[in-house]
Amino acid sequence: MLAIALAVVITVLVMQPASEEGGDGGADPTARNSDSEFASANDTGPADIITDDLTCAAWSRIGNEYADRLETISWSDRDREVSADIWSPAQKSQYEAAGEAMSAAAEAATKLAKQTPHRVMRELYEQFIAYSGSFVDNIPSYRPEHNRAIVVSDAFGLALNNVCASIQYAAAPQVAPLVDSPQAPSTATSSMDGEDFMFLKQRIPVCTDWAAAINSISDDTAAWQRIDAEISASDWTAEQRAVIDAVGPVMSENADSLEAMGRSSDNPLFEDFAITAAQYRRGYVKALPTYSPRDSFLAQTATYLVKAVNSACDAA
Repeated sequence: MLAIALAVVITVLVMQPASEEGGDGGADPTARNSDSEFASANDTGPADIITDDLTCAAWSRIGNEYADRLETISWSDRDREVSADIWSPAQKSQYEAAGEAMSAAAEAATKLAKQTPHRVMRELYEQFIAYSGSFVDNIPSYRPEHNRAIVVSDAFGLALNNVCASIQYAAAPQVAPLVDSPQAPSTATSSMDGEDFMFLKQRIPVCTDWAAAINSISDDTAAWQRIDAEISASDWTAEQRAVIDAVGPVMSENADSLEAMGRSSDNPLFEDFAITAAQYRRGYVKALPTYSPRDSFLAQTATYLVKAVNSACDAA
């Protein structure tokens, strides 16, 4: 399902022309270090809603090709519970082809990680690369638990898709000025600089609270989830509007909780992802009074960042 969603969102990005309502980039990072190969080297400011990024067009092409290659081998239909030692020749060939597609996408994303001026975008690319690479490395000795790494990679890929979609459709530029910027990060992060690493190699205590928060907001927003995201605010029924009015405070409280957990994690990347998810969730709440379908990309960005972190906790 994640692979299908990846293909759908990327196809939308490729086919839809850029909106002319998009502004000039709004939340610019701090000054860049021309001596570094990473354009985001000096972006040490708060993790925030990203209103423009020069790597999005390239990412859509990479992701589109990646999704096409996985679809060609029916990757989403594979039996994840079969270990490598009992694969049929067809299963072995399928995993090897998937590994080649993942390696190609990761190699291309490495270039984007260096080019993006935004620290968080760089980190998203890096984690897509790292978890994809972990899965590929384990293909020869694959066991079912190794599948957890590709679940994390998919979630980071989908987070990237929705960050770019929220820029492409001008949802991010329009809402970002309405959301207060968070405080600066507790600890500055450094780039991968060529070293593949997963940001959670061991499960940390905050993972338990993170999972509980996911369960809580899933229950508290059940009625909201049943409302078609393609319906604009002007077309909501009275019942739907009542649900939307009630869900805003719930999401705002959850955003505060996400940020607090991130800052208590003692993990700079966990913190960046948590605060970024919180900001996009706050942005979605700000958009609700005049909601249009494009604002759903804000909610989806937050959702996939939260899922990526939770899946990384499970993988660890």
